[in-house]
Amino acid sequence: MSEPAHAPPVTCDVLVAGSGAAGFATALTASLHGLDVIMVEKEPLFGGTTAYSAGVIWIPGNAHQRAAGVGEQPHDALTYLISHVGNRLDRAKAEAFIASAPAMLRTFEREGFVSYELAATWADYHPDEPGGSQGGRSLVPSEYDGRKLGPWFDKLRPALKTMMPLGGMMVGRNDLPHVFKMTRSAPSALHVARMVTRHACDRLRYSRGTRLVNGNALIARMAVSALHRGIPIWLSSPVVALQMQNGRIAGAVVEQDGRRVAVAARRGVVLACGGFPADESLKRRVYAHLAAGKNHRLLPPPGNAGDGLRLAQTVGGRFHDEVHQPAAWTPVSLVPQRDGSTVPFPHFFDRGKPGYISVDRCGRRFVNEAKSYHVYVPAMIEACRNDPVVEAWVVCDQRAIRRFGLGALGPAPMRPKPFLASGYIKRGDTVEALAAACGIDGPGLARTIAAFNGPARRGEDPQLQRGSDAYQRFNGAPGHAPNPCIAPLDAPPFFAVRVVPAELGTFAGIATNGNAQVLDHGGHPIEGLYAVGNDAASVMGGTYPAAGITIGPALTFGYIAARHMADASA
Repeated sequence: MSEPAHAPPVTCDVLVAGSGAAGFATALTASLHGLDVIMVEKEPLFGGTTAYSAGVIWIPGNAHQRAAGVGEQPHDALTYLISHVGNRLDRAKAEAFIASAPAMLRTFEREGFVSYELAATWADYHPDEPGGSQGGRSLVPSEYDGRKLGPWFDKLRPALKTMMPLGGMMVGRNDLPHVFKMTRSAPSALHVARMVTRHACDRLRYSRGTRLVNGNALIARMAVSALHRGIPIWLSSPVVALQMQNGRIAGAVVEQDGRRVAVAARRGVVLACGGFPADESLKRRVYAHLAAGKNHRLLPPPGNAGDGLRLAQTVGGRFHDEVHQPAAWTPVSLVPQRDGSTVPFPHFFDRGKPGYISVDRCGRRFVNEAKSYHVYVPAMIEACRNDPVVEAWVVCDQRAIRRFGLGALGPAPMRPKPFLASGYIKRGDTVEALAAACGIDGPGLARTIAAFNGPARRGEDPQLQRGSDAYQRFNGAPGHAPNPCIAPLDAPPFFAVRVVPAELGTFAGIATNGNAQVLDHGGHPIEGLYAVGNDAASVMGGTYPAAGITIGPALTFGYIAARHMADASA
């Protein structure tokens, strides 16, 4: 095989590898400081894992909190991380994040790079721990008009297919209360009608809806800002090698259009390639259930295959895997497609709603379903320790499925028939019939539901204390009394969907310091090389303390890295 041709060399101040939130944050901050930036993206679409995500950020002490009168002492967030993360916490990195995050958000919103809304009741995932918040640290991205991207709209990575009903309509966190009430509330019905009408008009001209929410809205807004500032974005252009000169990283080799381009970077190269969730061999080393031969499903984009980590290691960068969990876990169900394949659907919302429980193959509950997805998956793995397959079922009754849906099936008036026909959702006129359809132990499931239903009628869960803190109640149904997370399963027929383990992204990664510089095996920074986003080892030490603890630090350390490069001598 012949060697790739070489294109003329290119020079810039900052080369950013990756186009998720961390990459755009670095590029935009560097541009603000007068630096010449080039962004390169391995995939033909930009947006990375962020485009799949909810786009939520965790920013303690943010200005939205203060404006709303939500209390926050300067030391509270650090106290929370020290308590929750424990001895895995890199305190210097944590302090750098907490100190810079509010300024980052203030700067980005002032410049129009991002727009966020307060989620005042979205509590931290462990709100009763020291320093935990009852709400206000997690922020939701504002919706955005994708038409502003012009010809770049078709190059934005769409959200997961299973998360876009009606052939490409996006539904955001702020839309969900209206979706759940659309058959019982005139304002909610009008809200959903406007969404559907906008989508129908969009489909006359576009391949999907242009009303963007969640991570798509965040990335689109940042991309428009980058394009307006003249930052080039090279797609289908992976970094294939780093270049070192005089003891520091001086640039990289990028493959573009079948040719190799040497890109000199005067201030630095930033790795923002999305971690290693698509690197099966590395995952088998660090995911214990995969090492044991168990099953796992990829949720992030398939291009996130550990490129940044391998590049860092070629110049002495260290892989940091001393974390509580190597990835951010979430349960997914597998939605059958017409071509015989399946597409994952992440279960963020239904588990904590009233009228749902989760059971293993013996029909036993194994976790407080209203806790976070990161808690759910390790509990599922442990429940299946002696089984060949890691799997569980989310079970509900007719009343619950009509009100809230189940997995990829939305609430009424969405029709369950196609999901039943494909086998995605199982149905039984009795609990025992449902168990038989799923391969669950029938007597076991019947005992579990009977034991659950009695206390549930009083809003109680003596077994697992569901609905016992602010985060769990946030995941429930507002206004449902006496406990927003609990209702009996007593309205047949009954339904279930199978879930398996997946990850939102990796937590193990490249060792970095508080300036986002890559560290070598001696703990010393490699000059001119930075890692941000999921390429860097998580500042949370492999824990998941709250919504937005990946994208919040991704934006913040991108901001920190660019400022550090701007302060460096030319």
